[in-house]
Amino acid sequence: MAHIVILGAGIGGMPMAYEMRETARPEDKITVISNTATFHFVPSNPWVAVNWRGRKDIEFEAAPYLAKKNIEFIAVGAKRVHPDRNEVELADGRHVGYDFLIIATGPKLAFDEVDGLGPERNTQSICHVDHAVHAGKAWEKFVADPGPIVVGAVQGASCYGPAYEFAFIMDTDLRKRKIRDKVPITFVTAEPYIGHLGLGGVGDSKTLLESAMRDRNIKWICNAKTTRITEDKAFVTEHDDVGAEKRTHELPFKYSMMLPAFKGIDAVFGVEGLANPRGFVLIDQHQQNPTYRNIYSVGVCVAIPPVEQTPVPTGAPKTGYMIESMVTATAQNIREQLDGREPTHKATWNAVCLADFGDTGVAFVALPQIPPRNVNWFAQGKWVHLAKVGFEKYFLRKMKKGTTEPLYEKMVLSTLGIAKLKK
Repeated sequence: MAHIVILGAGIGGMPMAYEMRETARPEDKITVISNTATFHFVPSNPWVAVNWRGRKDIEFEAAPYLAKKNIEFIAVGAKRVHPDRNEVELADGRHVGYDFLIIATGPKLAFDEVDGLGPERNTQSICHVDHAVHAGKAWEKFVADPGPIVVGAVQGASCYGPAYEFAFIMDTDLRKRKIRDKVPITFVTAEPYIGHLGLGGVGDSKTLLESAMRDRNIKWICNAKTTRITEDKAFVTEHDDVGAEKRTHELPFKYSMMLPAFKGIDAVFGVEGLANPRGFVLIDQHQQNPTYRNIYSVGVCVAIPPVEQTPVPTGAPKTGYMIESMVTATAQNIREQLDGREPTHKATWNAVCLADFGDTGVAFVALPQIPPRNVNWFAQGKWVHLAKVGFEKYFLRKMKKGTTEPLYEKMVLSTLGIAKLKK
């Protein structure tokens, strides 16, 4: 019998647990460790932040559903991973031994890297449902007394889609309330141009997103380094194409949401051979750590280099489709090790995203993520909004059932099918 421990119960950890249970031998023990007792569907957080959803709509208790699949659950965060001892030290002092460890924690949100950034300081966040609920309360106060909005992503950020989503969703909500004329919106991003997305652009993403922002009267500042944020003003330095300072901006706001850069969690940060200097878990082409061969990692917490060097640092996103592929490869590789063989399976690191704009949206597919690509596709339409709403319900239902179906793969095929019908 082998004990397989999974750190994290999010979009990477929950599917990992289900797939590992199905792929492992019947006698193998599966344990999930998480710093929260619940699973929530992160892509829905922008809707929660404008109160189109409540947390009960996108969150559920993890333990009962894992138990149905004979998976143990410990709702205590990890304090430290000790790979030399094959142990995870928990925040309550317990130590959990493992034969295989899969790190699927997601990132640590590096709010501290910009003075004044974050929900405990001067800006809102949609990175976690707790933050989104906090943002929703602030939103209700804001719409009662509207003013300027500053929204976007700071230097080093690697997930830009939600920033675009939230800018457009706020615009839609304000128009529905008939107060959009009272709210100037400025989009601030470390990207070298609108639609870069940390991917070097996808298809005609630059033109389409710039056009959408012009249509919505959203101004933008690219190559932007956010230096500090006070309770009512963002201080931003804009750079030129070679990284030299171009001009500075002082942007007043009554509401601001800025996505932070990501880091690795404290439990792995600084562990020699396990994590890089930012704390992201080092993996090879099989999702396996090169130093500790019984440790794997999936999701946002893995180390992936930027797609290209940009004047202001940007990171590479890890989308749900990519994470799903990592999960499947990892489960198969661990089974091969259990059977005394070397791992052979590789994830397909493809980027796929549905970005909701409240009443319309955009979809992109980059296969593979790093150019040059076999598929480089970007489209827009009201159907994207409807597709994302449908996928939210579908994903949550399947997670409760403990499915190991390729959910994001089905989403991609459905999205491409709908797009072809629209032509």
